Amino acid sequence: MKQIVDLQNSPEFQALNVQVISVARDSVAEMTPEVNRLGITSVPVLSDPDLSVSAEYDVLKWAIANGEPSHTFVLVDRNGRIVWIKDYGAPDNPDRTMYVEVPELVRYVRELAN
Repeated sequence: MKQIVDLQNSPEFQALNVQVISVARDSVAEMTPEVNRLGITSVPVLSDPDLSVSAEYDVLKWAIANGEPSHTFVLVDRNGRIVWIKDYGAPDNPDRTMYVEVPELVRYVRELAN
């Protein structure tokens, strides 16, 4: 959830006027204490225990061994079209990471806006 906190608290990212929504397999009961502890207020956190939302965005192809979705970012434009998708935890990604530096995400969003 550090990623969510850092995006929420980044003036540079917030200036892009991008709505971040976190989708996780965890139940609401599991996520709520951590969301409250971290002060996540401007990023909706969606519980997807049956992985139906994850499946709709085709991110399960990068799921880890237990079926849990990896660390995937999906940018959807105003028309509901996926315009960019990248999984940072995918086995074919040599830099597998569960955290992406905010400036990197800012750069991708700006590139897509042009």
